[in-house]
Amino acid sequence: AQARLMPPWKAVTGFGRFQHERRLSDEELQLIDRWVESGTPQGPAVDMPPSPSFSEDWKLGEPDHVLVMPEEYTIRAEGEDDYRHFIIPTDFDRDIFVRAAEFVPGNRQSLHHVIAYVDTSGKARELDAADPGPGYTRFGDVGFEPVSGLGGWAPGSQPDRAAAGTGFFLPKGADVVLQVHYYRTGRVEKDRTKFGIYFCDDPNPVAIDMGVAINHQFTIPADEQHYRVEATWQIEEPVYAFGVAPHMHLLGTEMKVVATLPDGHIEPVIWIKDWDFNWQDFYRFEKPLLFPKGTKVDLVAYFDNSSENINNPHDPPQPVSFGEKTTDEMCIAFVSFVKADQWQPSE
Repeated sequence: AQARLMPPWKAVTGFGRFQHERRLSDEELQLIDRWVESGTPQGPAVDMPPSPSFSEDWKLGEPDHVLVMPEEYTIRAEGEDDYRHFIIPTDFDRDIFVRAAEFVPGNRQSLHHVIAYVDTSGKARELDAADPGPGYTRFGDVGFEPVSGLGGWAPGSQPDRAAAGTGFFLPKGADVVLQVHYYRTGRVEKDRTKFGIYFCDDPNPVAIDMGVAINHQFTIPADEQHYRVEATWQIEEPVYAFGVAPHMHLLGTEMKVVATLPDGHIEPVIWIKDWDFNWQDFYRFEKPLLFPKGTKVDLVAYFDNSSENINNPHDPPQPVSFGEKTTDEMCIAFVSFVKADQWQPSE
C-alpha cells in the first residue's frame, strides 16, 4: 500500500481533478498500517456492511442491450498484427442515444484494443463481403465515414457513464462495426468479444464528440532514452470537455496534457509520469471544463527506445515510428466533449 502500486492510478496528484480516483489518502494508508500492527481485528458485527454484489460480466449492471461478434474469430499464432472489423447489425425501431458502453473482451491475451464505430452507409458490409472469413481486415482506417462511436476498450480501462443529458448517437437501422486490434501470442487464439450498451434516459440528449491531439509524423531513434513528441488540438468553437484518454504503446514513459485558453490561463488536464500500456483509462474530470474558441490542448510525451526499457519489443532497439502495430508507437490524447451551445452542466 505504501508504494501506491495498487489500486493502479496513473494520473499525477493535483494535476487535474478526476472522478473515481483509485487512490488512498495518507490518512487512509496510516489507518491500514495501524490496523495491521494491531493484528487486523474485526470490528463490531453490528457495524458490518452487507457484502457487495458483483455481476459476473457487467460492472455497470445488466445492460439494456448486448452486442456480440457474429461468430468466433481465430487469431493465427505468428505474423503481423491484425486489425479485424466485425459487423453487428442493429434492429432498433428508433434512434438511440447510448450513455454507457461496457466491453467484455473475449481474449485479453491477444487484444490490443477494441473500438465500436457506427455505420449507416453500408460500406462496411461491402468490405465484409469482399473479405473471406468473419469481418474484414483493414489498417489505418475503418473504410467508411463513421456516423459516431460508442466507446472502446484498452488494457486497464474501466466502464463509465456519460454526463446526464449526453450520449453517443446510434441511428435507427445502423450497423455497429467492432474494430478489434489483435497481436500474436505465439499460439492460436480464439476471440468473441461482446459489449453491453446502456440507453440514455433523458428526452433530448446531446451527442458526444471526440477531439484529438495527435502526432503521427515521428520516428524514435534506436537507443534514445528520452525522446520528446508534441501534439496539439486546436478548438474552433466553445466546448465542454468531460475527460481525457492518453494513448501510447510500449515505448511510452510519460505524457503531460495542458489546455491554454485564449486569455492565457493554463488549465492542467492530465500528467502521467509512469506510463504503463497495461493500465490505460479514460479519466473523467471532476467537473466538465469549459474551453472557449481558440483554446489549444497541447501534449508533450516521452519515449524510451533503449535496451534499458524492459518493455521494448525490439532487441536490439531499432527506429520506431507512428503506426498501427503494437510494436509501432502512437502519441494521442483523446478528449471527450460536447458543444457548449448545446449543453450546460447542472448545478
